Amino acid sequence: MRILYIFPHPDDESFGPAPVMWQQLEQGHQVYLLTLTRGGATKVRHELGLSVEEMGQVRYKEMREVEKVLGLTGMTVLDLPDSGLAQMDPREIEQVVAAHIRQVQPQVVVSYPVHGVSGFHDHLVMHAVAKRVYLELKDSGADYLKRLAFLTLPNKTDHFRQNGQFILKHSASELIDCQVHLRPQDIEVFKKALSCYATYQGTIAQSGVVEAIGDTVYFEIFNENHQPPLTTLTAGIEEPTQV
Repeated sequence: MRILYIFPHPDDESFGPAPVMWQQLEQGHQVYLLTLTRGGATKVRHELGLSVEEMGQVRYKEMREVEKVLGLTGMTVLDLPDSGLAQMDPREIEQVVAAHIRQVQPQVVVSYPVHGVSGFHDHLVMHAVAKRVYLELKDSGADYLKRLAFLTLPNKTDHFRQNGQFILKHSASELIDCQVHLRPQDIEVFKKALSCYATYQGTIAQSGVVEAIGDTVYFEIFNENHQPPLTTLTAGIEEPTQV
């Protein structure tokens, strides 16, 4: 089965979903990653004395290390304006995302929920784009699309805060449709993927993401209701016919 993760920035794939991606690859699925920007606008660039373009090149190289750690089936990194997606014509973003989905033809698409987990505006735009493109492609006959899922956190992390700098948003328990349990080896891969971002280690430590995720990764599933929650994102989906 083909699974496509779509996020706006480098490291979004490592802040939670990386161990699930690793599991899915182990299970024999094809796992793809589409990242819309190179993340060059991060404030870390000021500490390093780099321009947006130079920082984007650094983060792209770090992403390539993540690709190796996870063994992704495919990874595409675009160069849309980091921290500027909200100022773009959303139709331009939708066009590039739709084109990539048509190319990969995934059964499952994964992105951010409506609150974006961090609440950052690029994440909010990402949610709206992913949902609209998924539905429009389905309406136009893209029968290969079977499920749209959103990476989230449960409400036990509602008040999670580290050094007063990070507040992670959550989904109500009734919205969580899938809980993927992480084995010790998955958590090690999680940490290894995060360690690829050498320039971002301070931010990663301050975010407390490893502690926030713990041993379970949570997802909402659009237009589905699973109680008790599924244990994999591919549960209940028929394998695509081989051509």
